[in-house]
Amino acid sequence: MSSSVHPLSSDHLKAAVGKAAAEYIKPHLEYSSIIGVGTGSTANCFIDALAEFKHLFDGAVASSEATALRLKERGIPVYDLNSVFELEFYVDGADEINQQLEMIKGGGGALTREKIVAAVAKEFVCVADESKLVDVLGAYPLPVEVIPMARSHVAREMVKLGGDPVLRDGVTTDNGNIILDLHHFHMVAGSKLAPTNLENAINQVTGVVTNGLFASRPADTLLLATQDGVKTIKAR
Repeated sequence: MSSSVHPLSSDHLKAAVGKAAAEYIKPHLEYSSIIGVGTGSTANCFIDALAEFKHLFDGAVASSEATALRLKERGIPVYDLNSVFELEFYVDGADEINQQLEMIKGGGGALTREKIVAAVAKEFVCVADESKLVDVLGAYPLPVEVIPMARSHVAREMVKLGGDPVLRDGVTTDNGNIILDLHHFHMVAGSKLAPTNLENAINQVTGVVTNGLFASRPADTLLLATQDGVKTIKAR
């Protein structure tokens, strides 16, 4: 009599990859180490795993107020990025990621601070479950953080680029701004809408703070939770 194997749930996959990320950085930590930590459910799993050896490093820089609160609740000191000389690692999730480790991020609304912390880190480790790995970015709406008074202007410019902008109702970022989610982009490599090209084009529009494409600064390492375990994928 054969027994069926139930697939691991999304929560189990997130917990597994969060623990794997903590184990990935653990051998490299020193007592002076400060770690960049992202925002979202998978990053939360990483924080929980990281707390088990909080005595091995100095503290963390958070990409959002919610992350800062969770770190403090786990007894991990939180530093302002301006007071930190360098970050060895930045660990965060993704809403979509391709084989080149370019990402769409910002589903949780923290894209600007995430992008800033990622820019400082020596190594960007993305943690995701296998449902987030795609061949072409764009099925997930692309978030754009916008200065409120520029909302209509930015929306019109996004239409010109080929996107369908939708205001994220009731959301104000930690920076006091709004988010437009852009639908119907199909980011094919080598085209005008290739991730790096589109990231730069959107950021040139006056009133845009930044957008959720992480293509100019993709991840260095992807830890991908699958039904067969956590796989490590390096940038090509």
